[in-house]
Amino acid sequence: MADSFRCAAANPPAAKVHQKNLEETRMKRRMILTAGATPAALGIAAPAIAQTRPKVSWRLTSSFPRNLDTLYGAANTFSKMVSDATDGDFTIRVFSPGEIVPALEAREATSKGFVESCFTASSYSIGTDPAFMFATVLLFGLNSRQQMAYLYELGGNDKLNRLLYQKHDVLCWPLISTGAQMGGWFRKEIRSVEDLKGLKFRIGGLAGHVFQRLGSVPQQIAAGDIYPSLERGTIDAAEWIGPYDDEKLGLYKVAPYYYYPGWWEGTGILSLIVNKQKYEELPPAYRSIVQTAAAATTSLGLARYDALNPQALKRLVAAGTQLRPFPQAVLDACFDETTKMHEEYSRADPVYAEIYREMATFRQDAYQWLQLSEYAFDSYQIRRLRR
Repeated sequence: MADSFRCAAANPPAAKVHQKNLEETRMKRRMILTAGATPAALGIAAPAIAQTRPKVSWRLTSSFPRNLDTLYGAANTFSKMVSDATDGDFTIRVFSPGEIVPALEAREATSKGFVESCFTASSYSIGTDPAFMFATVLLFGLNSRQQMAYLYELGGNDKLNRLLYQKHDVLCWPLISTGAQMGGWFRKEIRSVEDLKGLKFRIGGLAGHVFQRLGSVPQQIAAGDIYPSLERGTIDAAEWIGPYDDEKLGLYKVAPYYYYPGWWEGTGILSLIVNKQKYEELPPAYRSIVQTAAAATTSLGLARYDALNPQALKRLVAAGTQLRPFPQAVLDACFDETTKMHEEYSRADPVYAEIYREMATFRQDAYQWLQLSEYAFDSYQIRRLRR
């Protein structure tokens, strides 16, 4: 090194020529890059670039129709984030229910590899395994923030993937949080537990099992079929999500009584489910982008619901909707049957038992904190602002 410095000092013209050559080389490289040079011109093998940024195209089938801009829009938001983060090299095309498979068959189609991914309620698959419910909600369980805390910070989502989803050749992450949901639209008033007997109720997941134990006739119906079913009297009541989406479906036109709270969904987490093999074939950067985009879309979705629901509720009431709280006796009966059901499923399935035990324990701790913080604050605000 010292000899080369001495040589350059002894022969200044040679050093200047060397420096000039370096500058010319750098300028040529810049010109090549800005002109869109081929890999060969850059001295890089084409396969190396392909491995760094592969072109990937996925299909995502949604369980939710296009007219629900909050839900269907969440899949579009996620798809755009993935495309933007990869400069368009990883694209995910979103399909409506029925374009590839029916709404309630999205997860199964993903498990079988008919599509690479889907956007659905994990709870739609409880017929395959009741534990699928936990990614969506714990009945009489957690609110939106508590559910996300369990899934992300307490390792619940990783555990569900390891113990449940991988058995069905898929992986799952939240894609939107709806917030606490309403109890649904009823053609007649519910004054007692007796009024639940014989009630033909569109309600999904394990909540349908609870209502069945109380004498109702639960039915799993996709979003697009709820309105005509209520209108024809095929069903007596239906729950969907909350004011904004329910207004979009027009349910207030065919059932006047709007009940609350939706105790079966203190939150509603709707999921991105991906085929495990297709996901593992992605480069690590793309896998990270999928998870990051899903988490961001989940947060944006909850913010959107919190912004849209208040005005939608005002419009519904102005249109004649009659708000009704579930009677205390009805809530108590539902709580008791829900607890019995959880215990029965826990005895039958160790995976169900483990997840339920963890979520129930966290629920107890979380509400001890919540009653001192947000519940106390919100309760005061509600009373004060009513003056």
